Amino acid sequence: MEATDSVGDHRSRATGHMVSCAVVTLSDSRGEADDRSGAYLREAVHAAGHRLAGYRLIRDEPDQLRAAIDALERLRAQVILCSGGTGIAPRDRTVDTLRDLWERQLPGFGELFRQLSFAEIGPAAMLSRADAGLLRHMVIFALPGSTPAVRLAWERLIAPELAHLVSLLPPAPTS
Repeated sequence: MEATDSVGDHRSRATGHMVSCAVVTLSDSRGEADDRSGAYLREAVHAAGHRLAGYRLIRDEPDQLRAAIDALERLRAQVILCSGGTGIAPRDRTVDTLRDLWERQLPGFGELFRQLSFAEIGPAAMLSRADAGLLRHMVIFALPGSTPAVRLAWERLIAPELAHLVSLLPPAPTS
């Protein structure tokens, strides 16, 4: 059986597609002035020619994260980039909260992120629970809070496939 479309075909059809992205920083200690990871993501979204639908800085609390996702969905975000709360400390609840919401997980993201991270930081990469999943018409990424980790995820994994990934999502409701 012959495949009708290759990854390259999908990617070429998605090239140049502007994506509506939102950034959520989860931190119990940072404020907007020292949110370097959130600032990096907001700048990277603009530099890549995408639209920033919104930004939230919240505590790593499940109810606050769910409320932020609902608000950003109303702002027509197609991609939500969450930074922080992906470790193994008791307060790191981002991944657990998101996994309860996702309709489908994208396990390859976390696997590749940890592989790339291992090449940079060694065995401490196994402590990251970075992950991604789909919720309705959105892709939600759970990224570590460190700026080098966020940069790695954006530059090596997310940005190169963002338009292609979003082109495969169901359309958002119009009303």
